[in-house]
Amino acid sequence: MKMYGRSRTLCYFALPALLLAACMLQPTSAQAQMTSVGIDCSQIQALGILKQDNMRAGRVLIDCGLVQGGRPGTADSRPPAPPNIRVSSRACSNAQNCTKSESMVWASSVDPTIVVNYNDHNANQYSGTSYSTDGGTTFTEILPPPFGSGHGTNFGDPIVVFNAKLGMWFAGDLATGCGGQGIGLWTSNDGITWTVGACAHNGGSDDRESMWVDNEPTSGTYGRMYVSWNDFAVGVGATSVTHSDNGTSWSAPVRIANGSTFIRDVQITGSPVGAPRFEGANSTVFVAGMDEGGGGCATRQNVMYKSLDGGVTWTSSTMGPRFKPVCDGLCDNPYFAKINPIIRHMGWGEPAVGPNGVVHYAYAGLGTANSDPGDIYYVRSTDNGVTWSTPKKLQGTADAQFKSQWMPSLSADANGRVTAAWYDRRKATAACHNATDPGCQYERIARISTDNGASFMPPVPVSPLMAQPEQPDPGVQACYAGDYDYNTTLNGNAFITWTDGRRSVSGHHVQDVVFAAVPLP
Repeated sequence: MKMYGRSRTLCYFALPALLLAACMLQPTSAQAQMTSVGIDCSQIQALGILKQDNMRAGRVLIDCGLVQGGRPGTADSRPPAPPNIRVSSRACSNAQNCTKSESMVWASSVDPTIVVNYNDHNANQYSGTSYSTDGGTTFTEILPPPFGSGHGTNFGDPIVVFNAKLGMWFAGDLATGCGGQGIGLWTSNDGITWTVGACAHNGGSDDRESMWVDNEPTSGTYGRMYVSWNDFAVGVGATSVTHSDNGTSWSAPVRIANGSTFIRDVQITGSPVGAPRFEGANSTVFVAGMDEGGGGCATRQNVMYKSLDGGVTWTSSTMGPRFKPVCDGLCDNPYFAKINPIIRHMGWGEPAVGPNGVVHYAYAGLGTANSDPGDIYYVRSTDNGVTWSTPKKLQGTADAQFKSQWMPSLSADANGRVTAAWYDRRKATAACHNATDPGCQYERIARISTDNGASFMPPVPVSPLMAQPEQPDPGVQACYAGDYDYNTTLNGNAFITWTDGRRSVSGHHVQDVVFAAVPLP
């Protein structure tokens, strides 16, 4: 009589302990099955399959469900990065005229056009602009640079939005033609052909401007555009906001922070299109700022400013306690902290707004475990910016010596999907001192929430591991790889841009701007 025809309790009497488990898993007569290599699972014991070390025996055990087939280990279980598209495609004669970094990306809500505005030192100006007409599959850099003329010399600090009410693109940079160092704008109907526009502000010492447009048709300020900046001609660098409903005439600046403490303008934002607003407050605008503590490695304080009346009046709240910054050392300008070897970074992040008045902010600070040099932190408000949660880390398990994370960006949509992305050295096993050190390699990593920031999915790669770019351009400060990367979300994709170091020119890894569309769950 065959074993599979007997009661399975006979296993306890017929087999040694080594084979007991296998016997218990063998099929009964009603369950007997033939494997892909022609052996009945009921014959495993009779044929001594458990003791055989050949490939055929292994296949039998797999087919019979007694052992597992091979599968990727946890170290390589992350999904592949989405396609990476280099948007800064201008050819470089040598590495010294090839510094392209610091980007803002925006997408049209009426067609597949995407525009990226970034810094690109080319001749006597610092502007680069690229567009895609196929949703980000390909990009074309516009040459000559459209923002390199019309407002005098362009000194970068890019901004760009698409105004759905007006059906027009607006983009800008710091420019000498707007008061010496003010905010110049250019306009376009298609994101490809641009015309010189107004000066959002005529100033002699404007810095680090940011821009947002209210594209929600039900909003009381539908189509209103906002620009925030630091005005160093006023006080200690007054954090200022102006707005416009047509892009031609701009309001007088509102000084939302003009005390004895310098507050850095980080980014202005508001609710995404289609999102339920908080208690009918459909014209809320937010400006994230940072008290940098006097610079260097001093502690920082995140601050959020809020307007409920379309940018006319403002209130403020602090986002968590003061914190220590990421600070591997100081730049040659000792006000600025740096991430080794050359990346200037003070911990700035990016705000975003989800549905029902949930406001999000991600930033970088000193790590808190195992000599960690830098981590990504996240806070949110569920009452339209009145109170804020306790900061929590976003980088996942990459929490150890040498494993820096820094310069996060953030976007959110009307469905409560929040995407944070940042630079990450989670694979580092040594310190980073020079660009050629293996410990200086980095990735762009993202983490997504599908429940309006209540929880986040595991980290995923946006880019492969990249070489640390150098900064060999004598016309750009040495301690620099861009100060920020501002991202956006539209139609189920998070659009992410960053400073990429993979391309080598004349034997030097240069700074490029690269794009990826990350599909949202």
